[in-house]
Amino acid sequence: MEGLYEPARIREILDRHGFSFSKKLGQNFLTNPTVCPRIAEMGGAAEGVGVIEVGTGIGVLTHELAKRAEKVCAVELDKRLLPVLSETLAEHGNVKIFNDDILKIDLRELIDRELSGLDVVVCANLPYYITSPVIMRLLEERLPISSVTVMVQKEAGARLCAPVGTRECGAVTYAVRYFSEPQKLFDVSRGSFMPPPNVDSCVIKMVLKNETLFPPCSEEEKAFFRTVKAAFSQRRKTLVNSVSSALGVDKAEVTAAAERTGLSPTVRPEALSLTQMAEFSGELMRR
Repeated sequence: MEGLYEPARIREILDRHGFSFSKKLGQNFLTNPTVCPRIAEMGGAAEGVGVIEVGTGIGVLTHELAKRAEKVCAVELDKRLLPVLSETLAEHGNVKIFNDDILKIDLRELIDRELSGLDVVVCANLPYYITSPVIMRLLEERLPISSVTVMVQKEAGARLCAPVGTRECGAVTYAVRYFSEPQKLFDVSRGSFMPPPNVDSCVIKMVLKNETLFPPCSEEEKAFFRTVKAAFSQRRKTLVNSVSSALGVDKAEVTAAAERTGLSPTVRPEALSLTQMAEFSGELMRR
């Protein structure tokens, strides 16, 4: 459908269907005509590719994905948008809308049933309030997907893509880099949306790794994530103090584990590489 980027056209469609924006659902629809084609292209939508989209809005990104990909499975929580999407996406026979919660739907079953035989990618304009839960679910479940390309709050994007070992990184940085290779693609100004949010956004892409440092769901992997969470639980403290306090482990034992890893007892968690954090968590297990 033409005109999906024009605010007047969007309002006309939404008003006709009695739709009003929900702050609770973090609804901000894209009106910048340059953004969605770039997300679709850089996100890998192409022949032989199946796309999972999280949240459709009025269907602007869905439209661009459907023009390029073999099939698009869009998961949209707000049932009020279903009649809107029936109109705006009527020309695309390769789109299937699932009125469901992305944090609850069985994505593995969806992929097996709807996208079997296709290279699967995720593309989405994520609501800010569920950015981290959605990304971590997509990564932790080890789904048969090759990449995740999402628009997020600019500050969150910087944290997700921060190089490990820098002041900008946090627990989520280590988690993202454990499962993938993230990169920032481009910025998106707040004026690109209707209604405009109070912050700017950016688009990031995470290419999933074929192998991780530890076997899936192993005790070593669980210990690694417990250690990462504990290390960043009190950002102003040293690695030893944060981990000792959060895990209830004697400080002397945590210090010994750090020293066996070749770390200074006064090192801060953000200074560790992914490998050093993994080695430290292993030493902590063997205390």
